[in-house]
Amino acid sequence: MLPGVTAKPLFGAVEAGGTKFVCAAAYGPTDIPEDCRTVIPTTAPAATLAAVVEFFEGITRRYGTLSGIGIAAFGPVDLDTRSPTWGRILATPKRGWSDVSLVAPLERFGCPITVDTDVSAAALAEARLGAGAGLGSLAYVTVGTGIGGGVFIADRTLKGLLHPEMGHIRVKRDRRDADFAGVCPFHGDCLEGLASGPAVLARWNTRVENLPEMHPAREVLGDYLGQLAATVALMVSCERIVFGGGVVSGGRLLPYIRQSASRWLGGYLPIEARAGGFERYITSPGLGDSAGTAGAILLATQRGQ
Repeated sequence: MLPGVTAKPLFGAVEAGGTKFVCAAAYGPTDIPEDCRTVIPTTAPAATLAAVVEFFEGITRRYGTLSGIGIAAFGPVDLDTRSPTWGRILATPKRGWSDVSLVAPLERFGCPITVDTDVSAAALAEARLGAGAGLGSLAYVTVGTGIGGGVFIADRTLKGLLHPEMGHIRVKRDRRDADFAGVCPFHGDCLEGLASGPAVLARWNTRVENLPEMHPAREVLGDYLGQLAATVALMVSCERIVFGGGVVSGGRLLPYIRQSASRWLGGYLPIEARAGGFERYITSPGLGDSAGTAGAILLATQRGQ
């Protein structure tokens, strides 16, 4: 341990995304030393995970042993600790990553490891520290390389047979978009197949933020994501829905999502009276791009203390 470093528990965090892995070591979700964070591009599993291990080996040489590691992973991922495939990525559209264990390479550090999805971890962080602080329930949706959602309710993230897979629900197609087959290798035109970053690129040949201001893509995408928001509101009855990810933030889609959700709900839920209106009910992350990493740190601290 370096001279002057406080002898308090240090936790590792891995936000394992389809585009990048964000790794950090921290004393808490808001206490990350300056040299304890790195970003690793998501390439082949062996190379990516080797870089993750190398980062934490450097951390332990400088700071001492880790008290726990939290992994917030893209999915689907096996979260059942009783399962022989716990911590493994299951059948995923991410080429080469199916059946890859995220836990096995990190067991060498000899500390407790906790795994959840990246979106559930972000929901945990937003509920505790961000847009949902003070509320009892929150859903978090990210729209980027893929679409995923997590739910925090009754002081825990929601999981059962697996975990929520919101990106693969069916939505009603916009007539202007009827000829697009979708890009999901499993379902074609599910929500992820229609509204993820790759789906935007496939039919408009650019990122949504580069499209003209009044391009119909924003209405189309906002409508699809608004249908998801309405579905989540009806099924989970959470007190806030947070939308993150580059497609939403870069594309300035929140107003379209709110309008669509309001239209699909048709006044059925007391959003205006109890949630303060759709601008408060459907919002951007309070923690910005840090929600997933903060969530992974929280996962580690819950298990490692």
